[in-house]
Order: sequence, then C-alpha cells, then structure tokens
Amino acid sequence: MRKDRTLPLRDAWVIWFALGVVMLNYPFLSIIDKDLTLFGLPLTIHYFFIGWPISIFVIYLFAAYLGRNPNGLDHKDGKPGVS
Repeated sequence: MRKDRTLPLRDAWVIWFALGVVMLNYPFLSIIDKDLTLFGLPLTIHYFFIGWPISIFVIYLFAAYLGRNPNGLDHKDGKPGVS
C-alpha cells in the first residue's frame, strides 16, 4: 500500500515562516549587502523586491488551498489543517 507523503498544512506554515525569518536576518542580509548596484539600485533592494512578492505568492497558495477546503481539513486524515 502506498503511503501518502503530503506535508500537513500546519507543518508547511511553520516551515515557510521559519524560512522567511531566516532570510530576513543577519547572515543572509550580510551576504547580499554588497557595494554592487544593479540598474542603479543596491543589491539589497533587489533582494527585497524579489523576496517580498515570492512570500506573498506563497501566502496566496496557502490561502487558495484553504479556499478549496473550506472546512480546513487536510487531505484524507480528517485532521484540522490550521488551528
């Protein structure tokens, strides 16, 4: 019997939140913070202008998933996805 390997929605939210916090803190920002400009703007500005829409898109995907499952349940197990 094949086991369903989907990640529960609650776990996915936690993973994406932690990734967002890490990407906006010191180690990653210091890597991006260079004296390099691209189209006249610092590289850090491009990092934010690219990362922010990506994070909004991920939130949209989670909201669309919840819109398809209005009761907020995960796939087949019947457990609540978000509490």
